[in-house]
Amino acid sequence: MDRYRLGRADAALLVIDVQERLCAAMEPKALERMVRRTCALIAGARALALPVVITEQYPKGLGATIPPVRSALDEQGPIEKVNFSCALEEVLAALGPRRQVLIAGMETHVCVFQTARDLAQRGYHPYLCADAVISRSEEDRRIGLDLCKDVGAVVTSVEAALFDLLGRAGSAEFKAISAAVR
Repeated sequence: MDRYRLGRADAALLVIDVQERLCAAMEPKALERMVRRTCALIAGARALALPVVITEQYPKGLGATIPPVRSALDEQGPIEKVNFSCALEEVLAALGPRRQVLIAGMETHVCVFQTARDLAQRGYHPYLCADAVISRSEEDRRIGLDLCKDVGAVVTSVEAALFDLLGRAGSAEFKAISAAVR
């Protein structure tokens, strides 16, 4: 498999811990952009019929997934966890046989990094959408991006990933993805 070529039949989306109390700790402008890009990624994944899995880190303490992200999902609810890494049996089962995992969420240097590392160690191919991840500080976000790359994640963007999955223009999926990334 070409590491830099995403394939619809091989890809899934994992959205990590975009929760109320975590969001409240983020810089507002950076958070607004991250949420917008995450929702575009979810819309694109839905248009391409990719599985979408979301997690919540200790929701009793950190709250639920925020409404813009939650409303972008169908009836499938989040998978609750207390581990920082999302490479858990329930999550892996929800991803099914797909080995390319697009990643969005928070925080880049903790749950996102540990997930990317653990997925790579289990033979998955993590694709980190840099414009759809965030940390409380830009320094931690940057360190998280570097750590993810160091453990084998491909660092990409929402638009780059979606159009790579799409492969060509002129379809209903192209129209849906073009509208989502505007």
